[in-house]
Amino acid sequence: MTDQPSTFWGGLGAAVPVALGYFPIAFSFGVAATRAGFSPAEAMVFSTVMYSGAGQFLGITLVSGGVPLLVSVITLVAMALRHVIYGPTVLKAAGADARTRFAPFWGFWLTDEVFGAALGELARGQRFSERFMAGLGFGAWAAWGSGTLLGALAGGGALAAYPAVEAGLGFMLPALFLALLLSILSRAQVPVIAVAGLVTTGVTLAGSPTAGILLGMLAGALAGLARKGAA
Repeated sequence: MTDQPSTFWGGLGAAVPVALGYFPIAFSFGVAATRAGFSPAEAMVFSTVMYSGAGQFLGITLVSGGVPLLVSVITLVAMALRHVIYGPTVLKAAGADARTRFAPFWGFWLTDEVFGAALGELARGQRFSERFMAGLGFGAWAAWGSGTLLGALAGGGALAAYPAVEAGLGFMLPALFLALLLSILSRAQVPVIAVAGLVTTGVTLAGSPTAGILLGMLAGALAGLARKGAA
């Protein structure tokens, strides 16, 4: 069992790696949102209510491109359906320590990366608690919100002088996702994580970071089911 306390502050400390990855990506989103014609307040609504990195970038593209609202909503909901399994998966990993009294509260903050970080902490012996999960989720969400606000206030031309930086930010989400996969690496999980990592990397390079993360997670899940069925 890890010595890290199962408290809100312990969760906040565990959120630091995710927060450090989120802040620059959120800054880039704030810049992109203002470039697309959104106000800083509207950009913050995206990050506060929607809170979905890849989905937010797609959202501003759909809305600014004149796609009908209903079509945009259906597209974004379909893209986010994977989040439905995150809470139950974390609770299953928590075992006897699982609690659901405040699940709607901390469950809102279960992004891809927070989900990966939570599983990593549990795999390393962290005792599950809803306070810990709230700290982990809030730390990541606060970094995303503050990055969005600063990027939106900086304006649409904030990264114009740094095209290499702007291009590189697009790969930070899949890179963070891969790092979190490695954080829960064990001998038994090597084949599954290898499949997820290879698919994420290949699709990101060939297509887009969003597709890379989505297909990487799907490939990893299918590999896990296949391995369990063969065992």
